[in-house]
Amino acid sequence: MKKRIIVGIDVGGSTTKIVGFDLTDKKKVLIDPLFVKATDPITSMYGAFGRFINENELELDDIEKIMITGAGSSFLTRPIYSIECEVIPEFRSIGLGGLYLSGLAKAIITSLGTGTALVYAEKGREPEHLGGTGIGGGTIMGLSRQMLGMDNIKHIDDLAKSGSISNIDLKIADITSHDLGDGFSDVMTASNFGKISDLATKNDIALGILNMVLETVGMVSIFGARSRNIRDIVITGNLTAVSHAEPTFKLFNKMFDVNFIIPKYSRYSTVIGAALSGCGEEN
Repeated sequence: MKKRIIVGIDVGGSTTKIVGFDLTDKKKVLIDPLFVKATDPITSMYGAFGRFINENELELDDIEKIMITGAGSSFLTRPIYSIECEVIPEFRSIGLGGLYLSGLAKAIITSLGTGTALVYAEKGREPEHLGGTGIGGGTIMGLSRQMLGMDNIKHIDDLAKSGSISNIDLKIADITSHDLGDGFSDVMTASNFGKISDLATKNDIALGILNMVLETVGMVSIFGARSRNIRDIVITGNLTAVSHAEPTFKLFNKMFDVNFIIPKYSRYSTVIGAALSGCGEEN
């Protein structure tokens, strides 16, 4: 039986993510995603596609369609190895991918990448871009480059694991003896970097940078959820892999009565959404 594979590719500047859905048996079976790095979008795109074909023991004839999304998709001007390609709007991909991975009927999907985009997604409707913030992974890398002399996210994350936020952030409990309710005054931030100490270590600063970005993204996401009167917020993107992400959003769940979710394959949500568009996935 001839295979029917729909491929999704999310093209970044130097990192490209790729995933597939196998429709051969009239079922939608997800093929594990992967990513590659290269010096330019086209090289990265073809490298990802070649690796995907090789690792999954596929033939070019097995690929029915390629769905392209991401900032680098504009560099594609011709079919890939004569295979039909279709460009999918990134916000649509974010919305479809977030709903698919979370299993929810509607949610705010927050794509935490170089910056941060918020999308309201609901089954039966076209995903709606709500806006976002320039705070994101690029912020972490830029500030860390200047303050720590490093810009590798994994190294920054490792450094932050032994940091102390009490040497960096001003908490509500630092400025008032009145509890704001539910005992959260000790952990609620009054000012990011508002209490930075002369004795703060690189570990403390690394944690402070990560915490500032994650808290900002969390609050913006909560405002988006409240604007749609819902509680569910799906966090996606590369920064979901940062070790401080999960505990930060779990704390927000308790503090603000919301439901932050970091699903499996959260880093690949956008490319999964693009592939879904080629599977007849209705918005």
